[in-house]
Amino acid sequence: MNRRSGLSVRVKLTLSYAGFLMLAGALLLAAIGLFLVREGWLQTNPEGAWRATPGTTFVRGFAPTAAAVMLFLLGFGLLGGWILAGRMLAPLTRITDATRMATNGSLSHRIRLPGRRDEFRELADAFDTMLARLEAHVAEQRRFAANASHELRTPLAISKSLLDVAHNDPTHEPGKLVDRLRTVNARAIDLTEALLLLSRAEQRSFTRERVDLSLLAEEATEVLLPLAEKRGVTIETSGDITPALGSPALLLQLTTNLVHNAIVHNVPERGVVRVRTRVHHTGAVLTVENTGEHVPPELVPTLTEPFQRGTERVHSDRAGVGLGLAIVETLTHAHDGTLTLTPRPAGGLRVTVELPPAAPHSRT
Repeated sequence: MNRRSGLSVRVKLTLSYAGFLMLAGALLLAAIGLFLVREGWLQTNPEGAWRATPGTTFVRGFAPTAAAVMLFLLGFGLLGGWILAGRMLAPLTRITDATRMATNGSLSHRIRLPGRRDEFRELADAFDTMLARLEAHVAEQRRFAANASHELRTPLAISKSLLDVAHNDPTHEPGKLVDRLRTVNARAIDLTEALLLLSRAEQRSFTRERVDLSLLAEEATEVLLPLAEKRGVTIETSGDITPALGSPALLLQLTTNLVHNAIVHNVPERGVVRVRTRVHHTGAVLTVENTGEHVPPELVPTLTEPFQRGTERVHSDRAGVGLGLAIVETLTHAHDGTLTLTPRPAGGLRVTVELPPAAPHSRT
C-alpha cells in the first residue's frame, strides 16, 4: 500500500507530551491569575481596562516570570518527550527490524524482548511464535517439495531405463516392457492424484454438507473388500448413524485411506481390521484399528509425515505412494477435526478421527 510520508510516532508523542505540558502550565498560570484577581492584586475600572493596585509591582514582575516558565516548559516538554518517546518505542523498533528481516526471508531470528509483560512484549512474543510456526511450515514445505520431486523422479527414471533397454535390445519382449511401463505409469498417476488431493484439502476449497460417517465406512469397506480377501484380512464394521459436516468425497477418501492402510500393514492371512463409527458429545468419531506388527511409540509421530512409510516397508510390495496417513491428517485438519494414532499393545495401530458434530439439517 502506497502511503504519503508523515510525522513519525516518536515526533507525534514528543509534540503530544510537550503540548500537554504547555496546556497544564497555561492552566496553572490561569489559575494563579484568577487567584490574583479574586484577592485584589488586579482590578478593572468600569470601562474594563486594567488599573493599578498596590500589587502592581508584583503583577508586572509576575508576567515576565510566567512567560519564562512557559518557555521553559516548552523546551523541557520537547526534550523530555523526545527522550521518553524513544525509550517507550525502543521495543517497537526491535519488532520493526525483526519484521524487515522476516520480509527479506530470514525466519530463524527471534525478538526475545526482555522485561515484564506489557503490550509491546505481548506483541513481541506473538511475533516470535508466528516466526517459529512460519519457519516450521516453510521447512516442512521444502522437505515435502524435495520428497515429492524425488518420488516423481523415480517412476520417470524407471521408465527411461526400460525404454533404453528396449532401444538397445531389439530382441526384448515388448509385452513385458508394456506391462512394466503400465505399472510404473500407474504409480506416477497415483502419486500425482495424491499430491493434488493434498493441495485441495490444504486450501479447503470444498463445500461442506451433512454426511453420515457410518455409510462412508461401509462404502470404503465394500470397495476394499477384494483387497482384504486377497491378503486374508477380515474386516469388521460397526456403528450407528454418525452425522458430520464436511465434503462427502473427501471424507470418503479419508475413510478409504485409513481402511486401505489398515489392510496393507497387517498380519498376512490372519489379519483383522475393525472399523467403528459413533457419536460422542464432542462430535462424530471414526475409529480404524488393525492387527499387525508392533509399532514403537517413537515411530508414531512420523507416520503422518509425507513419504514416511517406515524403513521396513519402502522396498516391499506393500509400499504405496507414502501419502496415505499424510492425506488423512490434512483432510482431518481441513474439516476442523483431530487425528489420534495409538499403538496397540498386541501389535498394529488404532487411528481415531474426531470431527465436529453436524447440526440437524445443516448445509452450507
